Amino acid sequence: MDSDRIKGAAKQAKGSIKEAVGKVTGDAKTQAEGKADKAVGKVQSAVGGAKDKIREATK
Repeated sequence: MDSDRIKGAAKQAKGSIKEAVGKVTGDAKTQAEGKADKAVGKVQSAVGGAKDKIREATK
């Protein structure tokens, strides 16, 4: 498994928590940062998945 997939999943989790904290506290900035972290994590995870598929295809 590519490290980007792991890091991406971690960023998604962090973003979800941050977004939830923002909702609970009413802090729109924290909520928006959480959404952004989740989006970055999804992209990074997708890149890692693509790297894994390329590696498997070249074996």
